[in-house]
Amino acid sequence: MKIIGLVGGTSYLSTVDYYKRINEGINQNLGALNFSECLVYSFNFQQIKNMMDTDNWSGITSNLISVCKKLQNSGVHCIVLCANTLHYVADEVQKSIDIPIINIATATAKSIQKQDLTKVGLLGTKFTMEYDFFKAKLIEFGIEAIIPISVEDRQFVHDVIYNELSKGIFKSQSKTRYLTIIDKLRQSGAQGIIAGCTEIPLLITPSDLLIPFFDTTIIHCDAVIKYSLMN
Repeated sequence: MKIIGLVGGTSYLSTVDYYKRINEGINQNLGALNFSECLVYSFNFQQIKNMMDTDNWSGITSNLISVCKKLQNSGVHCIVLCANTLHYVADEVQKSIDIPIINIATATAKSIQKQDLTKVGLLGTKFTMEYDFFKAKLIEFGIEAIIPISVEDRQFVHDVIYNELSKGIFKSQSKTRYLTIIDKLRQSGAQGIIAGCTEIPLLITPSDLLIPFFDTTIIHCDAVIKYSLMN
C-alpha cells in the first residue's frame, strides 16, 4: 500500500471527510483491520485565506511547496490537496516535488467523461469558478464548464463557502438559493453539476438535483484510494 500525504485544513471539515472516506475505502477493498497509511498536514485556514484575499498566490505556492517537501521527505508516495481552490497552483507545486499530486480536476473530468457528458455547471469559490485551472483540465477531456452568469450569484456561492460551510454552518435559505443558481445553470445547458468546492456537498446532495451531481470530494478520494492500492 502506498503512503498518502494529505494537505488539509482548508477547511478542516472537508479534511475530516477525506480522512474518513479514504480509510473506509481502503478497508472496503482490503477488509479485516486494513486502513490507509497516511500523513496529514493541516493548515491554519485563516492564514491561507488572508493570502487568497490579497491575491498572494506566490505565498500560498511557497507554503504548499514547503509542506509537500516535508511530506515527501517523510516517505509519502503521493500528495493530496484536500481543496479544489488550492489546485490553482497544483501544477506549479508539482514542478518542485518528485512525487505525484493526484489532481482533483483531472479525476473529476474522468468521472464526467464516463457519463458521456460534454457540458457541466461548475460551482466553487470565485477562484475555482473564474480562474481557468479547473476548466482547463475539463477541456482536455472535451468537457465545457459553465459558471453562474451573475456576478452576484458567484459572490453568493463564494461567500457561503467561507462564511458558513467552512464553519459548519448550514442555512436552509442558502441551500434554497444554491438550488436556484444550479437550476439556472441547468436551463443554460448544463447536463450535470460539479461541486467544485469540497464543502458544497455538506449543503447540497445528489437527491436535491434533477441532473447528475459530481461530488469532487468523493471523486478525489476514489482516485486516491485507487492509487494507494496500485502495485
